[in-house]
Amino acid sequence: MAGLQQTNSEKILLSWVRQSTRNYPQVNVINFTSSWSDGLAFNALLHSHRPDLFDWNALVSQHSPVQRLDHAFNIARQHLGIEKLLDPEDVATACPDKKSILMYLTSLFQVLPQQVTMEAIREVEMLPQHPRVTREEHIQVHHQQRFSQEVSCFTFLLSSCCSQVVVSLTSPISL
Repeated sequence: MAGLQQTNSEKILLSWVRQSTRNYPQVNVINFTSSWSDGLAFNALLHSHRPDLFDWNALVSQHSPVQRLDHAFNIARQHLGIEKLLDPEDVATACPDKKSILMYLTSLFQVLPQQVTMEAIREVEMLPQHPRVTREEHIQVHHQQRFSQEVSCFTFLLSSCCSQVVVSLTSPISL
């Protein structure tokens, strides 16, 4: 089944996130769905590169997942110029939309430092594969995301030294 295997671009992006958030014990990013639901991963990623923007400990102890997600998206918009492409309520679910998470992370990858070590990539390759999703879980995820914008296609090409990303996004127009 197409889409089950992680692409090299996804491995590099996941490696970058894991490497960036390694010093945050509350954060363990293993995928592009459920690892992002509580808002901690987005905030840890931002804080790891820009610790001057907010107090990590205050954020962890005082906010709900939706508030943490809103915080991260607002920080990225105000200080990094990344539009608020995701709604916190759509991400704070059991299984947020993978394509939407990837699209947003690609935007962060473009503006934050991008060094990825081979060790981090090997670590991602050793992560356990995701179990198969049942038909009922698949239907439930689609119902939860019916108000989310569908990103029909994304592609990002990484140069051999992982220093440049070209993003191509398209989304269908609903009539």
